[in-house]
Amino acid sequence: MTLWTSDEAAAATGGRATRDFAIGGVSIDTRTIQPGDLFVALAAARDGHDFVAQALAKGAGAALVSRIPEGLPEDAPLLVVSDVLAGLEALGRAGRARMRGKVIAITGSVGKTSTKEMARIALTGQGKIHAAEASYNNHWGVPLTLARMPADTDFAIIEIGMNHPGEIEPLARLARPHVAMITTVAAAHLEAFGAIEGIAREKGAIFRGLLQPGTAVVPEDLTVTPILRDYADEAGAIVIGFGQNGMAKPLKAETVDGVTQVRARVLGETLDFTLASAGTHFVMNAVGVLAALGAAGADLTAAAKGLGEWRPVLGRGAVEELGGIRLIDDAYNSNPTSLSAGLATLARLTGGRRVAILGDMLELGPEERAMHQGMAEDASMTAVDLVHTAGPLMRALHEALPEARRGIHAENASELAARVEELVALGDIVLVKGSKSSKVSTVVDALRRTRQSTPPGERNQ
Repeated sequence: MTLWTSDEAAAATGGRATRDFAIGGVSIDTRTIQPGDLFVALAAARDGHDFVAQALAKGAGAALVSRIPEGLPEDAPLLVVSDVLAGLEALGRAGRARMRGKVIAITGSVGKTSTKEMARIALTGQGKIHAAEASYNNHWGVPLTLARMPADTDFAIIEIGMNHPGEIEPLARLARPHVAMITTVAAAHLEAFGAIEGIAREKGAIFRGLLQPGTAVVPEDLTVTPILRDYADEAGAIVIGFGQNGMAKPLKAETVDGVTQVRARVLGETLDFTLASAGTHFVMNAVGVLAALGAAGADLTAAAKGLGEWRPVLGRGAVEELGGIRLIDDAYNSNPTSLSAGLATLARLTGGRRVAILGDMLELGPEERAMHQGMAEDASMTAVDLVHTAGPLMRALHEALPEARRGIHAENASELAARVEELVALGDIVLVKGSKSSKVSTVVDALRRTRQSTPPGERNQ
C-alpha cells in the first residue's frame, strides 16, 4: 500500500524530492524501520541525519532531511525541507486533511495510553482503525501518527500529552478531532504548572482543536470539572460528562479474580461489558471511552463487547501470575492520583499478603515530600500489609507508615532490586509503582529474573 508518493509528500511539506518514490509508512527509528518507510531524520539525542544511510540500507523508501548527508549516492531518494520537524508537522497536517473519517483525541493526567488502547480495541470490526503507537503523544508523536494515517481511515484515535504549558492546544489543532476526551486531571507535572487548576486549563485547551460541532467528553466528578466545562463551552462543544454523576456512568462493577463485570448507562443505552482488570479507574475510563465512541458514531453495543478483548499495557497496571506471586506491574508512571488507584486495585485483590513496592513520584513541585508522606493516609493503605520504598522522596512515606507496615527502604530502585529476594514471598500480591525516571521497573525486572518468568510482551517505553 502506498501511503505517500514523492509528489504528494513534496506538495504537503513544500519540500523537494530528489527523485520519484513511493512510501508505505513513516519511521523515526532505524531499529524498527520497515522496507518502504519514509525515515524522518529528527534531531534528538543524536542527529537523525547521521542515520540516513543506515535507514536507506535497511530498505527505507526515502528520507525526510534538511540537508543531504555526506556519502549518500547521487540517486538517493530524499525529501529535502528547511526543517525536519516542521516538515513532519506539515505531512501530518496533510494526512489529517485528506482523511474523511472520525478523529477522537484523548488526553489526561493519568490513563491516556490505556484509554487510547481501549478505544482502539473496542472499535474492532467497525471499519479501518488508526491509532497512535505506544505513547506517541508529544510534539513529534502526534504529527507522526497523523502522517502515518491512511486516507481511508474510518476512525482515528490520537493521544495528546504535555509536560509544560502551551503544548496541548497546537497538537489538538493539528489533529482537529471530532471528539476530545479528558481521562482525568491530577497532580502531575506540578513543577511546570504550580497548581492543579493550571493543569486543568492546559488539559481543557484540547477542546480548542475540536471541529464544529465537536463533542467534549469530560470527567464529571473532579473539583476542576467546572474549568474543563468552561473550556468546552468556549469551544462551542457538546458536553458529555462521565463518572458517578455523569450522563455516562457505571451502574454496577463487580470484580472477581482480577476481572470486572460492568454495567453502565451511556448515551441512553444500558451496556454490559467485561474488563480484564480490577482497577476502578479502568472502569471509569472505559465508560468515558464508550461515550466518546458513541459521539463519534460507533455502534455502542459492539464497542462494549469489544472492550472484553482489552488488556492493560505491560508496565501500566497489567496483572500477571509470576512464579508463585501475583504481580501488578504499574512501573511506568506515578502521581498521587494514580498511586491511589493502584493501591485500590491491590486492596481489591484477595488470596495472599498484599505488598506495595513504590518508587518516587516526580515533578510534583514544592509540596512533593508532603504528597509522598500523605499517601500513608490513603484509604486503601490499611489493606496493604507491607510497603517497600525506594528514593529520597519515598523516604517520607516510609517514615509516615506504622512500623508494622514498613518494609525495606533504599535510596534508589537499583538497591531495592538487589534485595529482591527479601521483598516478597510465595503467595504475595505485589504492586510495583513509581514514576518512570525512578527506575522502579528494575525491581520488576529483578522479580522476573528471580522467579524465572518472561514478560508477556515488551515493556512499553
